[in-house]
Amino acid sequence: MAGRGAEPEVIWARPERTGRGPKPAYSRRDIVEAAVRIADADGIDAVSMRRIAAEIGCGTMSLYNYVPRKEDLYELMVDQVSGEYELGGGPSGDWRADMRAVGRQARGILHRHPWVIRLMTTGYAFGPNALRFLEHCLECLAGLDLPGGTKMELIATVNGTVMTIVANELAVAERARSLPWSEEREQAVRHAYLASRLASGAYPRLTAVFGEAAPPPDAEEVFTRTLDRVLDSFVKT
Repeated sequence: MAGRGAEPEVIWARPERTGRGPKPAYSRRDIVEAAVRIADADGIDAVSMRRIAAEIGCGTMSLYNYVPRKEDLYELMVDQVSGEYELGGGPSGDWRADMRAVGRQARGILHRHPWVIRLMTTGYAFGPNALRFLEHCLECLAGLDLPGGTKMELIATVNGTVMTIVANELAVAERARSLPWSEEREQAVRHAYLASRLASGAYPRLTAVFGEAAPPPDAEEVFTRTLDRVLDSFVKT
């Protein structure tokens, strides 16, 4: 591993493997795919060079010839799952619809790989799949009369909004799994408590809101409305 005094480098500019000897039986892609499998199964904290080595059947220290730092491994992992975006169809001509589609794909990717939320940073925006994603989004936004920097902010805001929504969805799901009884029973108790507090008269505005006759919000509709509000916030009126 590189020491503190070493010059920084970009993993994408680094050769696939350093060192001499016969061609190995595995590649950098094998290492990254193994790391993603481990993270999907047991979370990002379970990812280590030792476990990856055991997964692909090699010596732990030899992995550093391919991936010198854990930060490099994380960047490779994030870019690997970024390759799951299906962008081949090109823009539709409706930038809102295209960015909604990007948001829905992002939501699916994050649910399949929830550990990405912990790793995501703008510093990991230069891998081949990340660049392909950004180029696609900018192409979708080509007809929008905004400066390029503002378009990049729009893309980042959509991504951040989706990550926030998914993080909450994952937390709710995890809490439901941890309950010693059914989610329905838990909610019934909580709703009864809430009703008792509203009946006290201390929260008239909340009482009025909860008293409105409306069905429970549909998660997909709320997701779409939230994205639309984000997109609309970038359009001059």
